[in-house]
Amino acid sequence: MKDLIFRVEKWALDKGILDVATPMAQAIKTVEESTELVQAISLDDRDEIIDALGDIMVTIIIQAKMQGLDLEDCLNSAYGVISQRTGKMINGQFVKDQTKICHCNLDLGQCNC
Repeated sequence: MKDLIFRVEKWALDKGILDVATPMAQAIKTVEESTELVQAISLDDRDEIIDALGDIMVTIIIQAKMQGLDLEDCLNSAYGVISQRTGKMINGQFVKDQTKICHCNLDLGQCNC
């Protein structure tokens, strides 16, 4: 996996993404790819689900590189939080206790929680 992450980072460097793109633009790209995943799931299109998940991973790898973060550290941090989380299943989705509601304007790069 580390070799594949390295190749994605090199691809992003070669394409100028790491030199020109902004973290917010990359985050918006992640949202776009996530929307494609939702569409693929709704159509039960396995090939498109695989493609969308891969594309999401690419955008996250690039975002981590832009932020100077190690993905394994990020995943360990997230797991440390979720492993202690309480909540319940509602309509097929895990809803954590004491969830903050945030409203984001992606065009402005602002969120209010």
